[in-house]
This record gives sequence, C-alpha cells and structure tokens, in this order.
Amino acid sequence: MCAELRVEVGVEVMEQQDEEEINNCFIKLRSSPQRRRDKVYIGCGAGFGGDRPLAALKLLQRVQELNYLILECLAERTLADRYQIMVSGGDGYDSNISNWMHLLLPLALERGTCIITNMGAMDPLGAQQKVIEIARSLGLNVSVAVAHEMSAARMGSGFSPEKSYIMDNGISTYLGAAPIVRCLEKYQPNVIITSRIADAALFLAPMVYELGWNWDELQLLAQGCLAGHLLECGCQLTGGYFMHPGDEYRDMSFPQLLDVSLPYAEICFDGQVCVAKAEGSGGVLNFNTCAEQLLYEVGDPSAYVTPDVVIDFQDVSFLPLSSSKVLCLGAKPSTISVPDKLLQLVPQDCGWKGWGEISYGGYECIKRAKAAEYLVRSWMEEIFPGLNHHILSYIIGFDSLKATSSNGNESAHKNIEDIRLRMDGLFEQKEHASQFTREFTALYTNGPAGGGGVSTGYQKQILLEKHLVKRDNVFWRTAINGNTRSQSNIVDHECNLKHTLTLPPKLEAENGITSLESVSLGNSCSPAPSGQKIPLYNVAHSRAGDKGNDINFSLIPHFPHDIERLKLIITSQWVKSVVSSLLDVSPNLDLDARNQRDKWMNENVKVEIYEVKGIQSLNIVVRNILDGGVNCSRRIDRHGKTISDLILSQQVVLPPS
Repeated sequence: MCAELRVEVGVEVMEQQDEEEINNCFIKLRSSPQRRRDKVYIGCGAGFGGDRPLAALKLLQRVQELNYLILECLAERTLADRYQIMVSGGDGYDSNISNWMHLLLPLALERGTCIITNMGAMDPLGAQQKVIEIARSLGLNVSVAVAHEMSAARMGSGFSPEKSYIMDNGISTYLGAAPIVRCLEKYQPNVIITSRIADAALFLAPMVYELGWNWDELQLLAQGCLAGHLLECGCQLTGGYFMHPGDEYRDMSFPQLLDVSLPYAEICFDGQVCVAKAEGSGGVLNFNTCAEQLLYEVGDPSAYVTPDVVIDFQDVSFLPLSSSKVLCLGAKPSTISVPDKLLQLVPQDCGWKGWGEISYGGYECIKRAKAAEYLVRSWMEEIFPGLNHHILSYIIGFDSLKATSSNGNESAHKNIEDIRLRMDGLFEQKEHASQFTREFTALYTNGPAGGGGVSTGYQKQILLEKHLVKRDNVFWRTAINGNTRSQSNIVDHECNLKHTLTLPPKLEAENGITSLESVSLGNSCSPAPSGQKIPLYNVAHSRAGDKGNDINFSLIPHFPHDIERLKLIITSQWVKSVVSSLLDVSPNLDLDARNQRDKWMNENVKVEIYEVKGIQSLNIVVRNILDGGVNCSRRIDRHGKTISDLILSQQVVLPPS
C-alpha cells in the first residue's frame, strides 16, 4: 500500500520507499532550485527508432563537453507496434536498447555523460533491467532510473512495481519534463529510461535541472523547448534529409553526407541557445537546415503545444556563428502559455491490412499492371461484394508517390519499362485480408504475361486515438536500480565559470556581419524570375511532417523577400489542387471517380496557411489527407514525407517583385 502523503520539493508526493515516488502532472514550482552549471551541453544521439548507434558514439567521441546524450526513439507508429508486440508476449520496450547500451555505456560512464532515452516505451522497468544486465556483462557499475506513467486505477488497489508500467489497455500520455527532472534531483543516475515523454521535454529536463530554472520561467522554458525541438530529429538539423542533387542551395557530395554529425546544443542559464555539430564533421548546419527543422511537424507556429509550455515560433530567427554553430533566437511563450490538459493516446483496433506486390517490365508494362489490378479487384468482388472501396492501388515507378499525375496522358507511359504494382486493403475482418492475399497470388497463373516477384502479407492494425485529459488525472512514477549508486554529471563549481554568449568582433568582421538580419536570412542574393513558368524548387525548399491524419510542409524561399510573391500564389485552393492526387485509390480513375474525389476533398480536407515572419517562410497544414494516419494508412509513404517534393515540382509563375 502507498505510504503517507507528504510534500517535498513543491510537489505532492506519495512515497513507497526511499527510492520510489508517485506524482501527478499538476504543475508545482521547484523549491529553491539550484543552478549547478552556467551552461549545459546536450547532444542528440538518436532522432528516431531506426537511427544509427555508431553515429551517437561518434558524437560522444568528438564532443567531449557533452553532459547529456538523448536517445529519442519513440513515435506514434513505433509505440503502436510496440504495444502489439507486448500484448503478443514480446518485449514492451525497444529491444534495440541492448545494441545502443553495449556501444555507448563504456564511454558515457567514463565521460560522466548521462544517457536519457524513451526506449522504455510500454515497459521501462524491463528496459531498466536489461541495461543493468548489459552493464554487468561489460564489468561496469551503473545506476539506472526510470520515469514512467502509471495508471491511477492501480494505485487504489496497491502498488506492484512489476506491473506499474503497463497502462490499462496500452494507454499512453505525453508527459512533460518533470519526471526526468525529479530523477536527476533525487538519484543523479547514469541512465534514465522513460515511457512516452514529449520529444522536446526529453531535452528540456536536463536544462531545467542543471541551469536552475523553474516551471514559471516561461521565457526560459520556451527557449529550452526550441532547442529540444531542433535537436529531436537528429541529423535532420545537420544536413541529413536535406541534401538534394541538382539544387544549388542543398547539394553536397556523397562523402560530405556520409560524415554528417548528429547535433548538440549549448544552453546558457539565461536562455541563450546555440545548436552545433562536431567541428570538422560533414553535413551542413546553417539557416536553411534550422528553418526546415523549426517548422517540422508544426501546426500553428504561434501556438506549438508541449506539456511544459506553449511556444510561439513566429519570431524565431537563426544567426550562424560559424560553419558548425548557429545561435537560435526569438522563441517565446504563447498567449495561452501552459496547457491545462495533456495529449493521451489510446490504442484502438482499426482492422486488418492485406497487401500484395508484383513486378512487370518492358513493352506496355503499365497496361499489364492495370489489368492485374482490375483482376484482383474483380476476384475480391466475386467473393466479398462491396469491399472494393477498401482497396488502394498504385504503380511503383509510375504513380506510387503521386508526385506526378498522368491524367490519361499516354505519352507519360512510353519510356517506363520497370514498374511494380502494389495493392493495399484495410478490412474489418482478418478473413478479408487473408483472402485478398490469396487472390493477389493467383496473378502468377491467371494474370497478364510477364509478372514476377509476388510478395503478399496481412497484419492487424492499431490506431492511436487522441484525447485530451486533465493534468491532475495523469500520474507518473520514478525509481532507481543498479549495481552502484555512482553519480553522473557532478559539478566542480570552482571550475564551472560563467558562460555568456557574445559574438566576437573578429567573427563579425570575417563574416561581414553587420546585423542579425543579414546572416539569418537565406542564401540567395537575387529574387526568382517573374513572368515565366519555373519549378517551385527554384524559388524555395521544403520539408514535410505528419501528425495523425494531418500533414504540414514548409516553404522557405531561397531569396527571403520572395515570400511576398509566394503568398500571392500559395492559396488554399492551389494546395488542394496539388495534393488531390493523394486521394486517388487507383491508377484507373474515370471521370466520375475524379469528381467524387474532388467532392470529398472540398468537404473534408482543410488547408491552413501560416506566415512565419522570423524566418520569412510559410507553413502549410493540410488536414485529413493521410488516409487515416501513419498507423493505418494504405499508402506506400505512410508519413507523407515525399509530399514536399510533390509541392516543389509544381510549375509556378511569380508576379513581378
């Protein structure tokens, strides 16, 4: 049973024993927070679950000042996948944690660098035990803390640490930085493993702890979250997912891309933020990479919601200090500065997905692929009438990304000789998905000539429904375990001299810097031509991000003042006309099907266009366009990542300047 209720460090605490606490998410100010450092160095070791552990090790080796290394490996899709694995008897945590810790723990412990990761997912306690096992196998002493959500219902019937991590029905809430801060305050561990914590909060927590910030210092929290938001996707800030051959503003050599460095940040106690990459590394860190990452997965830039603070990004700007460091300015709390509710994800069944692929090549390969699609749809209709609308078809190498639209233009077909038909269906019943794969396989002997390389499969799909819940109804727990109580990041205050960021006069002279504006705005010195058709990529660059069934993409002009002309062209109707092909369910759409598509688009798809004045760019949000979102989409590009190049490939005519 829970012990007596007592108050400690300004929060309500229900403590089982000396090493465990349970708290709710109601915001309580820290009691006399201590400034342990004047500047803290925080690195991003991973920006998603598929990142490279070796890249994290290289960052740790190259940047010896790192106090913290954050491994951000959890997203909505990976969380849903992990839930399915867990209920099937597998690990509720990211099993790749073994590889990461084998590689990183020895040097991190030697350097005193604390590792913070959300790889605990649905089972932080299981991940904690795994890390301790790995450390023991390496002959290392380690203390591993956990910070995770727990069900309020379990608290009333007694506390069971072995099962506290399993939320009822897999429910998961985006927690803020407070659980990690509490771990640092109480345990000073070598490693902290969490459940679902907001990405930016993973980075904000060590800033709050080390720099002596409090929860009502909203300007500092806004700048801290800006740093976290820029860092959270790893190499996307330092040249990864940026290089584009043929684009004079984004091209780089293959070796330069190969040596891209994960980013880190230097954050001062007064809120000054610099993002950086390792000196001498490849990739690129500049205004453009920062601008793309600023708007990545952002809706309204005046109100970017995190659990700790709602941030206004509208006036954010970037000042390059060198080829490896950029000063980040202008984040501030929004009008409604702190959310009173938190975002909660609730797993729901969304049916069974069945899919099949087959390749065709040579003469009239596209027509043969269309014939195969017609047959599979017809065979399914014979057995299960009325299910055709559950099936989406596309031809890889022709229209799978919807980056172009043939619109019946036969000339677009003649040079294509290597394609692959893919069909995806989302069905209510497992029987329907299974039958779909059997019908698709029948193309081997019943379909058009020359088809090969058939692959099929079916799988249960989980959708994460989103709800808003009151903060004081969400609880979290912290605890510590390990084979030692060694502390990380212990500060020698005599050696921790005050750091304040100033731009040296020599640097100003070398770079010709006369004002913040002259450096913080793009690369081009001349406007794009007017009065003639040009591809949009000659005017701007872009990155797309997804949230649920919505997508956003940025438009960042190469010549900043071209923003005024772009605003005249990029209208809601223009955006809808460009993305309408994403709703095509087949390469064989007739006029009636296109009209139905356009009608659905006008009734259900909403476009929001925001100007972001600090970086003189546009942020465009398109709602209800991603076929239900990443966890149940039937598209080959579930996230909609390729939409940025669909947009940039459009021909536009700019008015005169």
